[in-house]
Amino acid sequence: MPPKVRELVRDELPYVAAPDPGPRVLVSINSFNPIAPAHAYDDLIREAAAKYDLEPALIRSVMRMESGFDPFAVSRVGAMGLMQLMPGTANGMGVRDAYNPRENILGGTRYLRVLANGFNGDLVLTTAAYNAGEGAVMRYGGVPPYDETRRYVQNVLRYYYAFRAAEAQALAH
Repeated sequence: MPPKVRELVRDELPYVAAPDPGPRVLVSINSFNPIAPAHAYDDLIREAAAKYDLEPALIRSVMRMESGFDPFAVSRVGAMGLMQLMPGTANGMGVRDAYNPRENILGGTRYLRVLANGFNGDLVLTTAAYNAGEGAVMRYGGVPPYDETRRYVQNVLRYYYAFRAAEAQALAH
């Protein structure tokens, strides 16, 4: 079974930092209130999470950050759908229709698994690579010094912890 994404434990640190070397990315996790997630994709998120051994909260966080849960979102550089797959990535992950929610979520989650495997389950590096590309993360030996990528990692991690907390609370009731 592939390694799970390394969890960054909320109670241990008030902030989550990118690994050295390189600039640090700080993520405040104490004052974040998430926007309610779109529940229309819960079954698909659970399916993808089980298939690729990733937490639903991570998938949901990437979707929230990438498209705001809009299955027809298109970026200025041509990324498509809920998880904003570039055409080459979509093709490489077996996605024929990037606007089909199931295909997009499965393809995006498969790509997250590939990145998590490549970065030994490091959540910070995995999310940075999802945004900037694995080559950029490898070139800089950590989170690239791009403002967009630093903000991206911060926000995905904020959503991740908030969604994990919401999932735990829902299970408790």
